[in-house]
This record gives sequence, structure tokens and C-alpha cells, in this order.
Amino acid sequence: MTFKSRALVTFIILFASIGCDRVTKTIAKQNLPQDEVISLWKDTVRLRYTENSGAFLSFGANISEPVRYVVFTLIVGLFLSGLLIYQLSSKQMTLLQVWAMSLVLGGGYGNLIDRVFHEGHVFDFLNVGIGPLRTGIFNVADISITLGVLWFLVLAFLHSNRGHSPGRKEVL
Repeated sequence: MTFKSRALVTFIILFASIGCDRVTKTIAKQNLPQDEVISLWKDTVRLRYTENSGAFLSFGANISEPVRYVVFTLIVGLFLSGLLIYQLSSKQMTLLQVWAMSLVLGGGYGNLIDRVFHEGHVFDFLNVGIGPLRTGIFNVADISITLGVLWFLVLAFLHSNRGHSPGRKEVL
């Protein structure tokens, strides 16, 4: 892939992912009452607005605010920026890898925007499940990250099951 095509795909997916995340979080914040659950589709989907100061499943929510800021804002911001620079400069990434990484980056930046502008909190509002088997509360940025990671895993699986021919240069 050329730099131009990598950059174009990257920024289209980044802006779409971040845009969808921002719009849905704004709608949730304006329309969902705090501490009240709205049940949809026979309780398969629950909407509940929360603010998460931790990471995935509130991991790290109990550590001190300065440490949370360093870990979840500064370090994550540097990590995402490093991934973005790598992706834009890598001549070996395939189009599918660029798509997958862009989804991860878009979701990561979506949650980072929350942390930067909302005192270290991320807005979550979705919960899915059947009966007692339920996910944690998440948002559209988390969906983007999850889809990107799963896409990478599928690509890695397909790559590992494909025969490797000598002299063939492959990424993953």
C-alpha cells in the first residue's frame, strides 16, 4: 500500500469510528437517566448511562486519580500515537491490517477523548446478554476496539493456516 492509500483508509475509519462514538455518547448522555436501566428486546439489550473512571470492566477504577491519569490518559495516548505513526509509516501492512488497526485506533482515541475532556471518565451505556449471562457496560468505542482486535486475530489465524513458501515476505 502507498502512504496516501494507508493514510486515506486510516483517517476515514478513524473519523467514522470516533464520530459514531461521539454521537452515540452524546445521545446517551442527553437522553438516558443516570442509575436507571432501559430494557430492550426482551432484556437482550440494556441501556444505562454510567461514567467509568477505570478501564475495561472498571479495571483500575480504585487506584488514585494521578496514577489513573498517567496510565489511562498519558500512556494510552502515547501508545495510540505510536501505533498511528507505525501504521502510517509501515510499508508492509496489508489493507485488511490497516482496517483492523484503524478500528482499534478509532475506538482507543474515542475513549481517550472522554478521558481528556471529562476528568478521566469514559461514558458507557450499553449492556447485552441473555438471562444472567451479560457483558459489562460498554460503548461504541469499545465495539470498535473489539472488532479491530478480532479482525487481527482472524487475519493471524488465516495467516498461520496458510502455507509459507520460502522467500515469501508476509506480515503478521
